[in-house]
Amino acid sequence: MGVEDGIEAFISRAEFMRESLGKSRQITDTMITILSSFDNRLSTLETAMRPTQVKTHAFRKAHENIDSTLKEAESVLQQFEVARQVEDKVLRGPKDDLVGFLEACDTLHTNVEYLTFNRSLKASDTALTHARDLFSKGMSRLEEEFRALLTAHSKPEDPVRLMETLPSPEKHVPESPQHGDGAKALLLTNTPHNDKALNPPILPVLVSPRVIPQLTAMAQRLVSAGLHQQCLKIYRDVRASTLEQSLRKLGVERLSKDDIIRMPWDLQEGKITNWIQHMRIAIKLLFSAERMLCDQIWARLDPHREKCFADVTDSSVHMLLSFGEAIARSKKTPEKLFVLLDMYETMRDLQPEIEQVFSGDAATAMREAATSLVRRLGQTAKDTFADFEDAVDKDATKTLVLDGTVHMLTSYVINYVKFLLDYQNTLNELFSDGSVDKVSHLTAATGRIMSVLQANLEGKAKLYRDTALSHLFLMNNIHYMVKSVRRSEAKDMLGDDWVQRQRRVVQQHNMFYQRAAWNKVLQFITGSGGGSSGDSGISKSQLKERLKGFSLTFEELYMRQIQWTVPDNELREAVRLQAQEIILPAYRAFLKRYSGLIEGKQSVSKYLKYSPDDLERMLNELFEGKPRQDSRAQQGRPGGR
Repeated sequence: MGVEDGIEAFISRAEFMRESLGKSRQITDTMITILSSFDNRLSTLETAMRPTQVKTHAFRKAHENIDSTLKEAESVLQQFEVARQVEDKVLRGPKDDLVGFLEACDTLHTNVEYLTFNRSLKASDTALTHARDLFSKGMSRLEEEFRALLTAHSKPEDPVRLMETLPSPEKHVPESPQHGDGAKALLLTNTPHNDKALNPPILPVLVSPRVIPQLTAMAQRLVSAGLHQQCLKIYRDVRASTLEQSLRKLGVERLSKDDIIRMPWDLQEGKITNWIQHMRIAIKLLFSAERMLCDQIWARLDPHREKCFADVTDSSVHMLLSFGEAIARSKKTPEKLFVLLDMYETMRDLQPEIEQVFSGDAATAMREAATSLVRRLGQTAKDTFADFEDAVDKDATKTLVLDGTVHMLTSYVINYVKFLLDYQNTLNELFSDGSVDKVSHLTAATGRIMSVLQANLEGKAKLYRDTALSHLFLMNNIHYMVKSVRRSEAKDMLGDDWVQRQRRVVQQHNMFYQRAAWNKVLQFITGSGGGSSGDSGISKSQLKERLKGFSLTFEELYMRQIQWTVPDNELREAVRLQAQEIILPAYRAFLKRYSGLIEGKQSVSKYLKYSPDDLERMLNELFEGKPRQDSRAQQGRPGGR
């Protein structure tokens, strides 16, 4: 019973669901029919409204076109009014309101361009002509203000301040010549220029920083207006003139080649020393500052910026380099070598800065001129060095040094060689020609110079009639050479063997001098005069003659040699001592040998003019170059028995 009731309930529910689904499908079909009908009606309505929509869109587009045309017409009309609107501000010029003036000129420039490209519009020609005339007047006033502002702030630099700002290179301190007036003719200007380790200098402020933006803005407007030539000329005239004034205040002169050639050497040397300083100031300070100023004012205005700098510096660079060229091409003389090397070192060390400051095509000629000067100075220095070697070899000075002291040629050459050593790195560089052994040429040249000097001195020594003085002369000069070499870097180049050989030569000439100077007087006190030894070996008359001959001969030699000079203290004492060792023992032995004839014999003792102590004192007076009248021999017997 229970099961049957459940089945019936299930069947009732199934029937109910079937009826519900049938009703839902009927409702769906009805809705589809209604919607299809509505879509057809909308399509019909849209078709009916399309002409209206097209007309509405056309009306809207036409309205937009009318608005655009009205705006363009208004803009065109405004362009015809631009010149009138800015005219007063343009005509007043930039002096009182530079910013407003430049804005007015910019507006006017745009107006001219617009009217130029729209020449088809009626009345545009009249407006364009007016705008152009007004713009031209504005640019003229801008040119005037550019010149006035640049001139007002362009003043020549203070030379004292430039000198203080420039870093000072480390200076060589050369030894002063010690002997001979000839050394005074060798005026040396040894100023090295290697200051790379020093801090870079602070550049001078050529134009006040507050006006640079104004000048920059003016230059940009003038260039934009096609007036770059006029602007360049104004800038070049003002800055080039100011730069030259700065150089003139430093002491730079515009000298011709003939002026330099006719100039006496001492004056020329002073100007070379100044030129070296002027070149360093010009490159490191003035030209570098001009470059920076030009880069600021002419920023983003290439190629005018490069040409502008080249135009400003051209005359000043030429003025400086032409002096160097004239010196390099002038007559070569030995004393010029060191200033030539100074000039070469200056230009060589400045070369990297020159390449940097004068970069760009416009300054190519100036870079090449500087490089050419470096090469010419180097070649002239090499030629002058070679000429010096020949000059020493061929020196034919016939003037004798009367007191036998160091010859002027010797002191000149030795001082010359010592100064060469201060430049040995530069000379090795010049003579290396890419060779690995860079010291060979200078070492060999120094050795040759010493050899030709010694040969020349030997030729001069032959001019003396007195053989003793001839050897004294050679002894003095070769000793001076040896001592100078030992105290300088030349010793490392020539070597210990050279020094030892020359010292032996000095000793030989001392020995030859002693023989030639004193053999004549020794003849009177050595030997027995032909008889046997002892008192019986010589007669009273012979003893008198010997004593008389000894005294007269010694006096003669003393009077002569008291005027001779041995300038070196140690050598002078050595020569005196050796003379005493030769004469005094022999003299004492002679007096002792014949003491029996001398003592108590008035006729003989009066011929004994000098005691051994007298001779020793007199020998100790020799070689100081005393005038003849100061000699003690003329004052009679200096002491004695």
